[in-house]
Amino acid sequence: MIGGVAIGRNEGERLVACLDALLRDADRVVYVDSGSTDGSVERARSMGVEVVELDLSVPFTAARARNEGFARLRTIAPGESFVLFVDGDCEVVDEFVDAALEAMEDDDRLAAVCGRRRERFPEASIWNRLTDMEWETPVGEAASCGGDALIRVEAFEEVGGFDPAVIAGEEPEMCFRLRERGWRIRRINREMTMHDAALTRFGQWWTRMVRAGHAAAEGMAMHGRSPERFNVRRTLRPVFWAGVAPLFALVLAPLTFGLSLVALVGLYGVQFARLWHRETRRMGWRNARLFAAFTVLGQFALFAGVLKYWWGRWRGKRSAIIEYKSADGSADATPAG
Repeated sequence: MIGGVAIGRNEGERLVACLDALLRDADRVVYVDSGSTDGSVERARSMGVEVVELDLSVPFTAARARNEGFARLRTIAPGESFVLFVDGDCEVVDEFVDAALEAMEDDDRLAAVCGRRRERFPEASIWNRLTDMEWETPVGEAASCGGDALIRVEAFEEVGGFDPAVIAGEEPEMCFRLRERGWRIRRINREMTMHDAALTRFGQWWTRMVRAGHAAAEGMAMHGRSPERFNVRRTLRPVFWAGVAPLFALVLAPLTFGLSLVALVGLYGVQFARLWHRETRRMGWRNARLFAAFTVLGQFALFAGVLKYWWGRWRGKRSAIIEYKSADGSADATPAG
């Protein structure tokens, strides 16, 4: 009834925990490996998991990996009605699948169900804490899910799965196409997965935000003219805060004897205070302060990602995958250009 697909590269013990949980919840499990050198393929096979080793002569994307895992799953288990997609650094929490299945059975137009992804070590670094806050999204009807979700096979096949050319943000893009066809996405009030971001440096967080900006811009380019204006606000917000506003302040600085720059700093301060106040009730004042500060700062990384996408598009060259982990799965960031 349920198949599982995990994707990863050099996840080590995190992959073992991921596959253990999938084997508990799914009838058949496929692991898609993208060039691991730490014995991940051998470990997965020793656990009785079907393994797909990606041809790395073809540009890698997580979307392509998930699609290939799904294709293999349909070959070895053609009768599965649902597929549980999980990233290799995540472990599915016990009882999530039962709750997600119950939601699916109650609504035959429900295409995907997700829950609360949590960081395993949120106190290890402020970057992990920020990531954990990011996963806290509203319960109920949703516009999209993330990389971990239970998805109805019928819906997935109807829209052709993930777009393999999208280097980031492939889940919201697919969910947009699902919603266009009348399917629904839901986030239930359950713990879903434990995630290990392993973020230890500012550069990793920055690269992760650049990737998010790139994803927003690419999504807008693909579907921004739709009635819902997909990703338009997500793209234009950093363009204003990190592009337009500073440019105007700099241009006006000679005419205003520098007062425009002072006003710009004040504008950022007001935005920080507004976000801090808004989020305090939800996450407490300490976390809200951290969230507000890096939300304001993050606009510059998001803007860099937007520029990266449009620069590549103008040159007629697609961006390579943007990574914040090194090839060995460790905490060092290695942005790909």
